[in-house]
Amino acid sequence: MKRQLIAGLGASAIAVGLIADFEGYRGRAYDDGVGVQTVGFGTTQIDGRPVRPGDTVTPERAVVQLARDADRIAQELAACIGPVPLYRHEWDAYVSWAYNVGSAAACRSTLTKKLKATLTPTLSPSERETLYADACRELLRWTRAGGRELPGLVKRRQAEYTQCIGGG
Repeated sequence: MKRQLIAGLGASAIAVGLIADFEGYRGRAYDDGVGVQTVGFGTTQIDGRPVRPGDTVTPERAVVQLARDADRIAQELAACIGPVPLYRHEWDAYVSWAYNVGSAAACRSTLTKKLKATLTPTLSPSERETLYADACRELLRWTRAGGRELPGLVKRRQAEYTQCIGGG
């Protein structure tokens, strides 16, 4: 199997499933622990406006919103990564991660810088593979929210890392 360009791939069913499993469904808006109102499967916006306390969403609508949000995040991530070829399992892990941390943070990350560095024409194949492996390992660093390490994020990042290296 060969890595392929990610542009236009969107979020796969595997990525959406990963996200749904990690986020869990909640029909009523809640504080995500760092002051952001969230509903459904981690959605922070409904109908183009921020989620407010008291907002509700049905499971069916939450799944539709999750798929829409995951595709948007995938497009934003693809735009900032550029023409970096990836395996589908790597892409799925990165989309799940970016959904959780936000595409702006993902695009500013060392992980993204390492992926972009794989495009350096003077790299040997082994140097390029090292950068891909390092990018996957970067996922394990994203375990903090609100200034503290959270067990749920440690678990999620470990699962995303396992997915990224092809063990998912």
